[in-house]
Amino acid sequence: MAEYNRPLPSPTPETRHFWEGCREGELRLQRCTGCKESYFPPRPFCPACGSRDVEIFKASGKATLYSYIINHRPRPDFGEMPHSIAVVTLAEGPRMMTNIVDCPQTPEALILDMPLEVTFEKANDEISLPKFRPVKG
Repeated sequence: MAEYNRPLPSPTPETRHFWEGCREGELRLQRCTGCKESYFPPRPFCPACGSRDVEIFKASGKATLYSYIINHRPRPDFGEMPHSIAVVTLAEGPRMMTNIVDCPQTPEALILDMPLEVTFEKANDEISLPKFRPVKG
């Protein structure tokens, strides 16, 4: 594996389940057992009702493109240029900031509401980053 030279997250007790899931190829979210609201980013309480009765579940990995920018500014520690910085709406409801991969980084290719699926980029033995690519077919 090539050395990954971008900044990486440091899992905390509240986010450890998320990063363990990513390492295993699963996108894990949390859901309130009371109001049934799914949410992201991870936290120990429901942002909708404040309940601490929450559960972790495997998300579908499906999303749609909500918004994006295309970064053209060169930074040696951020890999290929240009690259998208995007917000996707997960099928379960929450939104997540990510990158769109496996397609041209142009406005013609990055269509709002396009269907996406999660893929994981292994950064090291502990961290795999969730990114999204267009659904094929």
